Amino acid sequence: MEENNNQQGFQLELRPEVAQGEYANLALITHSSSDFVLDFARMLPGIPKPQVRSRVVMAPEHAKRLLMALQENIYKYEQQFGKIQIPQQQGQPRTIAPFGGGKGEA
Repeated sequence: MEENNNQQGFQLELRPEVAQGEYANLALITHSSSDFVLDFARMLPGIPKPQVRSRVVMAPEHAKRLLMALQENIYKYEQQFGKIQIPQQQGQPRTIAPFGGGKGEA
């Protein structure tokens, strides 16, 4: 399966097994001077610890481009569907997990 991206002028191949995606409700981000490491995990009730489902390693410049692309797309999403509400818990780490616990920050 191929998807066209006319804005960038290239074709992106998306294999069927990748197209299904992986569900992740927790992201852990670490970095060194040369790389950002994004671990996407799944944390579910009854499972003692989150399971990393995918790891993406990228250069700092690409991490910043990803940040800008996410900001732009969240803005567009909120214009169309309304503001995304994030419940804040005093003293808790900033996680994107829907369940309590976990130490990673997103």
